[in-house]
Amino acid sequence: MQPLRQGDVLLIPASEMVKNAKLPHLTLAEGEVTGHRHCITQGEAELYEHAGTLYLKVRSPTALLTHEEHQPIAIPKGDWMVRIQREYEPEGGRYVAD
Repeated sequence: MQPLRQGDVLLIPASEMVKNAKLPHLTLAEGEVTGHRHCITQGEAELYEHAGTLYLKVRSPTALLTHEEHQPIAIPKGDWMVRIQREYEPEGGRYVAD
């Protein structure tokens, strides 16, 4: 499996799945400015957090990742690490404002 990207969200195939902190939602990222969300809207999936990193487990053949400003993408079954793009500033990195 290859990494997948939707806007500032990057999904990287995960060799190990951490399942100790299941979240009650399927929102991978939420825009600070617009309030738009990158979230799973179709398919069977679970979202976990460990040490500040999100992990997505897709149980169905695919799950659909949607966002109001991007084309939806189909995520294949498997385990994924979720990364959010950061912008560099002289004071340090910051997450991209959506």
